[in-house]
Amino acid sequence: MAKMTLIVIDSFGIGAMDDCEEFVPSDCSANTYKHIRESKQDGLQIPFMYGAGLGTLVDNEPTPKNAYGYARLAHHGADTYLGHQEIAGSCPKKSNRRLMRDIHGNLKEALEAGGYSVTYPITNCPVLLVNNAAVVADNLESAVGNIVNVTADFKKMAFDEVKKLGQTVRDNVDTTRVIAFGGPFTSIEHILSCVKQKHNGQWGVDTPKAHVYGEGYNVFHMGYGVEIDKQFPMIAAANKLKVYRLGKTADVLHGEGPGNPLVNTRELLETVSGTYQEEDGEAAFLVNIQETDLAGHAEDVDWYAALLNETDQWLQDSFVPQMAKEDILIVMADHGNDPTIGHSNHTREYVPILIFGDMVKQVSIGERSTMADVGATFCDFFKLPSTAEGKSFLKEIIDR
Repeated sequence: MAKMTLIVIDSFGIGAMDDCEEFVPSDCSANTYKHIRESKQDGLQIPFMYGAGLGTLVDNEPTPKNAYGYARLAHHGADTYLGHQEIAGSCPKKSNRRLMRDIHGNLKEALEAGGYSVTYPITNCPVLLVNNAAVVADNLESAVGNIVNVTADFKKMAFDEVKKLGQTVRDNVDTTRVIAFGGPFTSIEHILSCVKQKHNGQWGVDTPKAHVYGEGYNVFHMGYGVEIDKQFPMIAAANKLKVYRLGKTADVLHGEGPGNPLVNTRELLETVSGTYQEEDGEAAFLVNIQETDLAGHAEDVDWYAALLNETDQWLQDSFVPQMAKEDILIVMADHGNDPTIGHSNHTREYVPILIFGDMVKQVSIGERSTMADVGATFCDFFKLPSTAEGKSFLKEIIDR
């Protein structure tokens, strides 16, 4: 029974895209991989990935024995959630930046038309309180105006109801994302006490202080213009193919089946190896290594390099050797996060695509116009209906 695995090394970009001037001109010098390598010199040891195509893509080294290539980001900007929607086969549409100060009135009317009780819990503040259980406000962690958060007290509103509320918000705003989430070990009173203004006119909940994370925490992401049902994980679910979502994919990709949002890299990689070995049927594994992104946000080159070293050794010594003859592995990234660029935000970079397996040919798949080609290839491999977008490269990498 064949297995196909995707390992996304979150934020592992290989150079600024040629359209960076349209997005963040100051990031046109970004190159996450090369700048980590230059900063660490002998401290970065990833011979397996380097010999599997990184060296060819970045340093014009000889062609590796496996298949390799790279992809553009088709979504606007550089975002983990949007990047994964694209990878899964549905490219998010261009959104607009909105703050609650500008949209709260229309959003309040729409929510009330949907049967919700909506109030302004704080004087001269655009934050909305819904059914005395959830707060609708700006996201304070992302770029200003990109995301609207729905933060809930699960003791007063069950997660399924929070998702419905989030979908109503999603239907009435054109921001990049709406995130509905919460937990059972906070209170709506405490959530409201954590509302603050971060930038002029940007009002939201300081979620770490609101105690929504931890045991019982649950989250639902909703992208703008995303066709969830035409992404690989949902197509697989409709066709009874087992899909494991491990690491951050459990949070950012919609699907059914086993999911485990592990963050610690060592624990995640051990879980992937163990689960892969135990699974004796046809299955897909979608994995995101999140800590590399966290290291980028922390601008911590040492941490980032150590994580890359650990991942490279695991790929070479543990995971690839246990793959069966018919199995395929794709290793890639979703955007960049250059820790040397002078800020802690994502950087819009090309991403590598490294492909392994006994059936995989020694071939370049070139530049892909969208990461959605990966989702399309997964569907092709398992002989499933096509994704909304993307072009499969399966026939380019194996003879079938």
